[in-house]
Amino acid sequence: MCKKKGQGRPPHQPSLQPRGAGELGGGTSPMASSPTTTSSCIPWNGGADDGKKEKKSKKCELIGYEALPEWLKDNEFIHGYYRCEWPMKETILSIFSIHNETLNVWSHLIGFLLFLCLTIFTAMVIPRDGNSNSSSWSSSRSRAAYWGDLVEMANMTVALRHEALAACFLLPPSAAAEAGLSEDGQQIPTSCPPNTSSSHVHHGIQIQIRQRLHLQDTNGTATDALVAAGEPVTRWPLFAYLAGAMVCLLTSSACHLILCHSERTAYVTLRLDYAGIAALIVTSFYPLAYYSFLCAPSLQRLYMGSITALGAAAATVSLVPAFQAPELRPLRAALFSCMGASGVVPIAHKLVIYGGTAPGAVASAAYEALMGALYGLGVVVYAARVPERWAPGRFDLVGHSHQLFHLFVVAGAYAHYLAGVEYLKWRDVDKC
Repeated sequence: MCKKKGQGRPPHQPSLQPRGAGELGGGTSPMASSPTTTSSCIPWNGGADDGKKEKKSKKCELIGYEALPEWLKDNEFIHGYYRCEWPMKETILSIFSIHNETLNVWSHLIGFLLFLCLTIFTAMVIPRDGNSNSSSWSSSRSRAAYWGDLVEMANMTVALRHEALAACFLLPPSAAAEAGLSEDGQQIPTSCPPNTSSSHVHHGIQIQIRQRLHLQDTNGTATDALVAAGEPVTRWPLFAYLAGAMVCLLTSSACHLILCHSERTAYVTLRLDYAGIAALIVTSFYPLAYYSFLCAPSLQRLYMGSITALGAAAATVSLVPAFQAPELRPLRAALFSCMGASGVVPIAHKLVIYGGTAPGAVASAAYEALMGALYGLGVVVYAARVPERWAPGRFDLVGHSHQLFHLFVVAGAYAHYLAGVEYLKWRDVDKC
């Protein structure tokens, strides 16, 4: 351990019984009735003589639960491998050592790196916005590939064949009809391929679209209407969600790493951790509300404004020092769970409007249901403190509830990203 100057009390071997379930080693008063009034941290493995004690005082050691000051006591079922009041340098470098927070730090740090990669992938692979001047969207090759994919998805029925052939000439359907096109595709000008079969029409449409898009690069006027009609929907709600997920994961990882440095550090980092959780929940609503109600701006504003206000209120409540008390663990879980559960309302509303007509709405709702199940299971594990409750001291390093909670959070956040991708697939094709 790193002992503060003036700590002359000899260390002792602490009891490894859960808080309130036993007595301090050799004493007669229960742990619950004798709160710690000093910030000293007693070495977990005890001391033998003055020489060894002097040597160990010069380095940082892991201690037991009973030796912790009150502000570091959170889970009495985790008995050992605690860091306590280490210098900041050693605290930060402990990311590479083994203690009961190691997997908590790395599980969300790796999650942060995962979402950083997803953000870069989304920005590079998927057109970011509807700006036809962007480098990724303005090139003839990119537009041709994008429109080729749309044509591949088109259902070549008699009803759609007229629209597809009209797009071949970059004319509105009415103009195409005046030019002599018929719905069965038999009257076709010489610049379009004959409609001997639906497959021939399909192939001809792709060729004509690519030719027309190539012409735009030479004269800049041929396909303005077509490109404007097919611009992808804005991506900012999805990027807002990715940013919120990264903030949550990074603040959580930092909190678990440096919380043990001092009581003041613990207070600040825990507040940042709660704010990160609120940011993840709030930004999770943005793709849902924006893309689901793209044709109803008033509903967009209602849902997005409501969750933003609720998230700000939750972040404000988390600033109260008593909010971190161990006995308020169920309240903390309930607060953030209720915020997440409120997403059921816009999801149900979306399905009522589009459930029978838009496959994208159903697909995104399926991923959102998976997200909710993963988050819910994580909250239950976190609040119940299992499995360490069943075998205190056995899951100190690997497998305790908070580590499992972190894994469920990362999995649920990724499921919601997949829902966001479904929204883009849906709204890039089906706009108002």
